[in-house]
Amino acid sequence: MPSFNSPFTGNVIQPTDVSYRAVTLSANTQLQWPINGNATDDYAARIMNVTATAGGLSLYMPPANQASVGQDALIRNVGGTTFTVKDYAGTNTIVSIAAGESKYIYITANSNEQGTWSNIAFGVGTSNADAATLAGAGLLASGATLNQSHPSASITASYTFVAGDRAKTYVWAGGTTNAYLPTATSVGDNWFVLVKNNGTGTLTLNTTGGNLLDGLSTKSFQPGESAIVISIGTAWVTVGFGQSTTFEFGLLTKPVTTGSYTLTASEASNVIQIITGVLTGNVTLVYPPVVNFYAVSNQTTAGGFTVTLTTGIGGSATAIVPANGQATLFCDGTNFYNANTTQAGGTSFGVVDGSAGSPSIYFSTETNTGLYRPGAGRFGISVLGTQVVDIDANGLEVIGDVDGVSASFTGTGTFVSGIAGGAF
Repeated sequence: MPSFNSPFTGNVIQPTDVSYRAVTLSANTQLQWPINGNATDDYAARIMNVTATAGGLSLYMPPANQASVGQDALIRNVGGTTFTVKDYAGTNTIVSIAAGESKYIYITANSNEQGTWSNIAFGVGTSNADAATLAGAGLLASGATLNQSHPSASITASYTFVAGDRAKTYVWAGGTTNAYLPTATSVGDNWFVLVKNNGTGTLTLNTTGGNLLDGLSTKSFQPGESAIVISIGTAWVTVGFGQSTTFEFGLLTKPVTTGSYTLTASEASNVIQIITGVLTGNVTLVYPPVVNFYAVSNQTTAGGFTVTLTTGIGGSATAIVPANGQATLFCDGTNFYNANTTQAGGTSFGVVDGSAGSPSIYFSTETNTGLYRPGAGRFGISVLGTQVVDIDANGLEVIGDVDGVSASFTGTGTFVSGIAGGAF
């Protein structure tokens, strides 16, 4: 880029410097460099306060090839109307300056009259920053102000969110798929994304790195459901999770082994509860004391141990679900009750086969005493986990002694009184 040097000093020659000038812009105005002390025409000063008397007016800068690169001017709009600053002869716009704004312009190339100019926003008044310069993720410059912005994007397949997705709105429009959150620590506190399921299947949001979302490792978004997903630095939370009225049943899979487990409000909000794991002792699930309905499936390997549901309130009724058994229960905020004491309008109902230790029909206070199916074509009765009666098409077998005060035996037509301790 050419510049103009003094043959005496070797320094860059600048146009004669006029430090300040007030300009009233009533028409498009071509400026000149103040060379040789010429101040009779419109000249450019280093600092110019400009007042435009009408809209749509422009201020044209002097020829760039008559000055060195780095030649500059600070232009402030002290009027109430926006005007533009253009290069020589008004060929190209350098910058638009709104009322109250100040812009610093300077030459970066001077090979022709128009040259190349750059600008720096000095902002409104004396120190405010330019909105467009400050606008980042989640922000949009509208005039001189910053406004919220959540640009939308589509999820078309399994997707992993990244730090650059901050403040975006992601919309799922397909069937069933998975999406994955980054670790909350990697994106930091207050990172967020908006998620909406506009599809036809479940969108499951998965956490990574051991972080939890609302206390869970996954969260299912049924069609129509949405939420703002926010990092709190070490975990994730949702705000405004909108649960669909069409798909209102959530599912929780709860692994257990032994002892007491207190369910979070988020876990207990799921109507369908599947209990899994290999039990090494009795398990108690403590639910929040709220009114709710539950369909519980005990899919544990029991080993003779039980799973009990309770609110933890002293004296409240509890529910025990046997291994391989299911139960529909309701909680009144204190007690758990069986929701299926009768089947209205039904002609029959089915139960699981059960076992001697976990009969399919049992007593709530003694879950290993009841009725079960030992095998094909057989009907069994167990007491305290031990089979005592086995009935099949051939008749009845009593396992153990038969004691009684009096009984009748019609197999031989003989009345037997007081059968005790033997086979007959």
